[in-house]
Amino acid sequence: MGKRALSIDAGTFACFLRNPRGGDAKPVKADDIESFMIMKKEHSFGPLVAHSPYTMNACSADPSIRDFALRVMKEDIRIMDLIPGNYYNFHPGSHVKQGVDIGIGFIAGMLNDALFDEQSTIVLLETMSGKGSEIGRSFEELRRIIDSVNLKNKIGVCFDTCHVWDAGYDIVGNLDGVLDEFDRVIGIEYLKAVHLNDSMNTCGSHKDRHAKIGEGHIGLEAIVRTVCHPALKNLPFILETPNDMDGYASEIRLLKSRSI
Repeated sequence: MGKRALSIDAGTFACFLRNPRGGDAKPVKADDIESFMIMKKEHSFGPLVAHSPYTMNACSADPSIRDFALRVMKEDIRIMDLIPGNYYNFHPGSHVKQGVDIGIGFIAGMLNDALFDEQSTIVLLETMSGKGSEIGRSFEELRRIIDSVNLKNKIGVCFDTCHVWDAGYDIVGNLDGVLDEFDRVIGIEYLKAVHLNDSMNTCGSHKDRHAKIGEGHIGLEAIVRTVCHPALKNLPFILETPNDMDGYASEIRLLKSRSI
């Protein structure tokens, strides 16, 4: 992954530690870790932002699904800790008719079971679009999870531009206001990474359909303002647009040309 990132002039990258639809993680080779650490230092990579499998649902009504989420998170944190100082991002989950209060309790409970004092990896709650019974559709819901986590220094937030837009936060017309609200509700110090995506839908649609940069309802100008915003510009930005490697390379060139 590091070599592929370098080939498109990326300064960091995201990865899955296992199949994104679930399953066991592959064994990690010490030689691979050593080689990557050398490459990371030589090319000044920013923090990596690993992603949990999409099948994780920490607030499912099914105890076996919650147990799977806890096992995966514990395993993935320990894998990430082999390369210290990076991020592990996950979708908080869907409460599926149990209600937000119960869902938040389950999510916080999993985090309290999974996080430990010695870990260097920061676990990131992702902002969500609010489709179905997703938790994380509002800054207030994420704050409630953080409030219930014991090791708050091991937790942060990943700000997904498509998701917050689809959730109803107007980052096109009022980016400053949205970030001020984030700071007031959650605290800007918890904002650790950005998923940079355009959206196929209008603000407040609650649908979560990513678009290529500049080809959606957020638009290039608003995305450039996001990349250049003083509160965000030093964070790792991860493209999750519907693209291939050539497409990502083109988006990186475009954003760098507009961000000088």
